[in-house]
Amino acid sequence: MDTCACALELLGMLVYVGAWLCALATTLLPQWLTMSTALLPVESYELGLWETCVVQDVGGMECRAYDSLLGLSSDLKLARMLMCASLAVGMLGMLVAIPGLYLVNSCKEHRGCRRKRTLIILGGVLGMISGVLCLIPVSYMAHLAVIHFFDDTVPDVVPRWEFGDALFCGWAGGFLLIVAGLLLVTSCSCSQVEPQPVMQRRYQVMSTGAPLGKRSEYV
Repeated sequence: MDTCACALELLGMLVYVGAWLCALATTLLPQWLTMSTALLPVESYELGLWETCVVQDVGGMECRAYDSLLGLSSDLKLARMLMCASLAVGMLGMLVAIPGLYLVNSCKEHRGCRRKRTLIILGGVLGMISGVLCLIPVSYMAHLAVIHFFDDTVPDVVPRWEFGDALFCGWAGGFLLIVAGLLLVTSCSCSQVEPQPVMQRRYQVMSTGAPLGKRSEYV
């Protein structure tokens, strides 16, 4: 395998791990949506997948987890499921791609190289799927926030939800997961395919003293 393919593999795995950590932080952070009111300027509210928090300007923060899973809105349920699926698929992709890395175990046979390339491609595809699963709930929650923010039927004095830090972290993690998957797949296309060894056989031509075309005739 050439140096370019090894560098792409290493870069892809580093981006993969960093992107998966970003997706994990997005899932755990409560700052998906934020809201501040004019009546209480010293306090702001934060909405996450697992809890809601009240943040004060003096530095205090109080969070409360959701009481019931069935009582959640369909938006939060969908976001939870997709983010957990993204983390699971991303972890599976990393576990599949690691044994296929050339730095972990170099291949010496043609069949072994094909198996390692298959693992790398499969890990890259799973990484891209994980990135798409991460981008869907983040973009959907942002879309809902934009719709409610510019809703003309709601009075201007009513506070509205705005983008939180977790959404930007989720966008970064989703795009990086897709980039990591593309890097892993590209490393396989850049690698030089080792030719299969061809066994050369020697054929010996045996010559006979008597010609085959002649027969002894009997009267």
